[in-house]
Amino acid sequence: MANTEKDKAGAARTTGPGAVLQAERLDFVDLVPKDRPRAQSMKGFDDCYTDIVDYIIRCTHRIWDERDVGLIYSHYTHDCIVYAAGGTIYTREEIVQDTIRRLYMLPERRGMATQVIWNGNDEDGFYTSHLVTGSGRHTQPGIYGKPTGRSFVARTVADCMVYQNRIFREWLVVDSMAQVKQIGLDPQAYATNLAKAYFDKGLLAVDIGEPGRLTGQYPPLSTPDLSIANNDAEREVLQWLHDIHNRRMFGRIKTAYAPTVQYHGPLMKELYGQASVIHQTIGLYAAIPDGFFMPQHICSQPSDEGGIKVAVRWLIEGHHLGWGVMEELGAPTGKRLQVMGMSHYHIRDGKVVDDWTTYDEMSVLMQIKLAQMSDKGSAVLDED
Repeated sequence: MANTEKDKAGAARTTGPGAVLQAERLDFVDLVPKDRPRAQSMKGFDDCYTDIVDYIIRCTHRIWDERDVGLIYSHYTHDCIVYAAGGTIYTREEIVQDTIRRLYMLPERRGMATQVIWNGNDEDGFYTSHLVTGSGRHTQPGIYGKPTGRSFVARTVADCMVYQNRIFREWLVVDSMAQVKQIGLDPQAYATNLAKAYFDKGLLAVDIGEPGRLTGQYPPLSTPDLSIANNDAEREVLQWLHDIHNRRMFGRIKTAYAPTVQYHGPLMKELYGQASVIHQTIGLYAAIPDGFFMPQHICSQPSDEGGIKVAVRWLIEGHHLGWGVMEELGAPTGKRLQVMGMSHYHIRDGKVVDDWTTYDEMSVLMQIKLAQMSDKGSAVLDED
């Protein structure tokens, strides 16, 4: 079947009565409908949720916008782990406390669902990747310090594993560097404060071994690990991601992306065309030239807009050995880094027409600060 025929067949499966909601073309009131019959089996879920997309968007709204923070107790397991770019939360109670603090600091923030890409079912559990565009003002004191009154717009992606109404694992990437810059804070000072909190707890950066892109003196593998893919389309995405990121075949972007592609990147960058994507990708590896790109999860859904939407959660592991698009990192420090990122791709006729890529440059800067604090602490111990 040709790509166009596949796209049309996929789009047809998502429309009509009983179809699972998609966020992209619906107004908010249609995303949290009243008296809508269930569109898919949701055993164990609260009656108000009609499908998994409704669940993710509605419960997020109820907790964050309607301020019903206590719903976290019925929507997260007691031992839910949240892996965030800036640190890890290990209990439901910590999630409650963190939510209260952030609601106080940014009371006008609203998170608008850009899209929800998912797979799974109510028997085995669901996996969702929820792209949010958040906007608000910094009007109250908190982790950002004294309020500046300035507004911000930044993207967040939350990947959740859900079983019978409860999230039991979550990965969270917030473009906090975009928020910090827009509200007028000093990124260097803010990253230092974040790092000091970890340093004071004895959590130090450790540089052990080398990134896994190369084995000895062999070149990168020509084929990626495709075991996480669920279909041919996802296998194809993993292959060109491997070619671009690990084999450094940046020209592959010209065959994987449409000439008119729009790139929605960190710091709310809105760029157009293949050359922009190539430059951003090269710039990322200019800062971490030994970086090893590791996809962690992939899922996809046919899109009402035609074609498919694909979500990829990934890590890049390497060392800060150069200058690149993450300008706040400054001169190379040689420090070991991990970049947690999420990408959503809209693919039509076999080409990426939209790329939403989110990673937290603030987390990367904090890792450098922490490693430098560790170096200073070791130097003091050596002098003693």
